[in-house]
Amino acid sequence: MTDQPKTANAMWGGRFAAGPDAIMEAINASISFDRRLYAQDIRGSRAHAAMLAATGIISSNDAEAIREGLNTVLSEIEAGNFTFRTDLEDIHMNVEARLKDLIGDAAGRLHTARSRNDQVATDFRLWVRDQCDAADAGLRSLIAALLDQAQAGADWVMPGFTHLQTAQPVTWGHHMMAYVEMFGRDLGRFGDARRRMNESPLGAAALAGTGFPIDRQATAKALDFDRPMANSLDAVSDRDFALEFLSAASICAVHLSRLAEELVIWSSAQFRFVAMSDRFSTGSSIMPQKKNPDAAELIRAKIGRILGATVALFTVMKGLPLAYSKDMQEDKEQVFDAADSLMLALAAMTGMMADLSARPDVLEAAASSGFSTATDLADWLVREAGLPFRDAHHVTGALVARAEKAGIDLPDLTLAEMQSVHPAITQAIFEVLGVQNSVASRQSYGGTAPKRVREQIARWRQALA
Repeated sequence: MTDQPKTANAMWGGRFAAGPDAIMEAINASISFDRRLYAQDIRGSRAHAAMLAATGIISSNDAEAIREGLNTVLSEIEAGNFTFRTDLEDIHMNVEARLKDLIGDAAGRLHTARSRNDQVATDFRLWVRDQCDAADAGLRSLIAALLDQAQAGADWVMPGFTHLQTAQPVTWGHHMMAYVEMFGRDLGRFGDARRRMNESPLGAAALAGTGFPIDRQATAKALDFDRPMANSLDAVSDRDFALEFLSAASICAVHLSRLAEELVIWSSAQFRFVAMSDRFSTGSSIMPQKKNPDAAELIRAKIGRILGATVALFTVMKGLPLAYSKDMQEDKEQVFDAADSLMLALAAMTGMMADLSARPDVLEAAASSGFSTATDLADWLVREAGLPFRDAHHVTGALVARAEKAGIDLPDLTLAEMQSVHPAITQAIFEVLGVQNSVASRQSYGGTAPKRVREQIARWRQALA
């Protein structure tokens, strides 16, 4: 073998007479991104070595040497003293090569009863599981910030919108609690995904299992999985866990983007509903009066990256036969980028909501405009005057048209003007036309009444605790 070119990958043994050229090395190597799996790779290898020793497949001395060597590799990587080599392709081969430098031939026994196929599936699953936990923590912090906003503004009246047109008065607290519910469902999605992915691929080997007397229950337990995966083909070819994480991340990013959009609108000079803190705003290079909601705008844009990653991985997986194909090397960059984008967006939104200052006076003034209590008037006509709702709707529309023509709001119409449209209207109508009266009357479960909002805040605080 002395004539073998130096570029040959010695890890492949004698199968290839020459090493890959630069193009093949570049397209084949994944170490530039999968080095992020180093902690999971070393943890999985330690569990595998311990199991091999416990079952008598390797000696306890070799297992101890492997364990100590892997600990050294971990320390070197965490200290920034590890040299990652592209010619060794991926994190698995880089760790194994360094382990051999440290402990010699015993390193070669680590790969007994294991393939890179089940190894990478295990490492990646462990990493995505950790990201589910990180998303859970990030969402809980964001929900806590939203609950604080809801508590502060449970009585603040603001306009509720449909089609971005003033619809009915709601409370600031109620609006904040809508996002609590949305992000609460995201918590559930990441939790559900985590539970489903918590099965161990380790021991599936290349695709068919192994003839060695391994103990898959032991490695699953050591890695905090609930159980081993039941089918070796599925174990090495499944990426449902990554797709499900990306799907949950995409929905969560949509929720973040919607809230970011509202913050952009609300902080504009035309709305002035909120004041963004300086920590999450920037100035203009030419217009000194500007205070731009850049953090919110960047969060709004993150959905593109996350949704793009989701579509990309679905596209990679859609046509692959069982079991493993090299296409699946393209799974990690998408997930890494989406996870990074999601965690950054969650942290930024949490900071913005914690620092956000609402303007109750501006909110109430806006709620009082745009005939926002028209539905209250129609409901009163049904409840007190006995009109069918469609008739009440028609009467209310006529009153809105009269107020609009006069350039006033509904409560500013006189009783005589109202009675000229329908004689059943009495002075009592004015008790429901104020925005404070309107929100206080919405006592149905899930309604905007301050009492109901505070009940939901208490429910969520208890759930998070």
